[in-house]
Amino acid sequence: MNERLLPWTGSEGKPCYLLGDGTGYVSRVADQVEQVQLGMAGGLLEHTAELLAGPGRKLTGEELHYLVRRLAESLKETKRIAESRGARLRNFPEPVPDDVKKSDAAPTTG
Repeated sequence: MNERLLPWTGSEGKPCYLLGDGTGYVSRVADQVEQVQLGMAGGLLEHTAELLAGPGRKLTGEELHYLVRRLAESLKETKRIAESRGARLRNFPEPVPDDVKKSDAAPTTG
């Protein structure tokens, strides 16, 4: 059984975790939420690049404030996704490269 950090928080802003094998309904919903968040982050980066690359275009203080808030929000979400996925990767055994024979692989303890 694995523990997964979900891409949303509880009612008090605390992290939500899911225990399971990663194949259930809540896992699929979490995957979809992460996909949407990453897609929105990509769109936001493109929009930011367009705003900053525009010749002679100057952002107002209000526009810049809004943009920075959205970028910070997006960065927070993508960081959470990276932490969740990184933690799940640690639950898998490290693959042995094809060119290393099983007898040559370092012994595991446990």
